[in-house]
Amino acid sequence: MARITVEDCIDKFESRFELVLVASNRARKLHSGDEPTVQKDNDKNTVIALREIADETISADEFKQSLIEEYQTVSPINDEDEHALEFTDENSEEEDASIDELEQNHVESESAEELEDIKESIMETNDNEVSNTISENQDDQSS
Repeated sequence: MARITVEDCIDKFESRFELVLVASNRARKLHSGDEPTVQKDNDKNTVIALREIADETISADEFKQSLIEEYQTVSPINDEDEHALEFTDENSEEEDASIDELEQNHVESESAEELEDIKESIMETNDNEVSNTISENQDDQSS
């Protein structure tokens, strides 16, 4: 019975390897408690999984996607996330904006000398952070 079912399933996937991966994954899910989409008929989980594939009660694409999601450990990086990791001119613009904001908020209460000290400390802090990031990246690349 299983041999005929295997032969019926081969045409649903590009290769036998895909069929084996998907069927074994589905059989494990059935063993874990998933409800079968076909009648059990006192069959084992592997035969039930093959019958589901042959009867196309669940599409081959759904089987593949389920398998991929189960084994996927890292989510794909969006283009926005990738660009956020890079140091760009936008970062320096943000730094300039924070300095301008400090100037506007403290012009009345701070003297010009104190304001210059604050600017220098912000610049030094940002320079140190960039230097630390660069040295960490170089250490990672060398190891």
